[in-house]
Amino acid sequence: MDVDWSHGAEHMWQRHGVTVEQANEAIADVDALLFDPDPKSRSGTSARLLGYSPSRGRVLVVILVHRQDQPTGWWGANGWDANSTDTATYRKENADDEPS
Repeated sequence: MDVDWSHGAEHMWQRHGVTVEQANEAIADVDALLFDPDPKSRSGTSARLLGYSPSRGRVLVVILVHRQDQPTGWWGANGWDANSTDTATYRKENADDEPS
């Protein structure tokens, strides 16, 4: 996934203490869940990704916005530690993928 953090990195770090590297780990997680559009978005223009960051040791919520200038690209808008509800969603969805 091609994500440009030039607009969101500083805000994400200052508000939530999440680095671009940690957010990129969550994005690269093979078990990440992408909700597009983000069901919690007021504007309806963003996507929400739940993915695990090994260096942070947590599931993260990463907010992405479609780039108009690059149809396959994204703007990285924000990221934070997932709350218990989002963490449970991530774990439940990935537990369903495991063989019995």
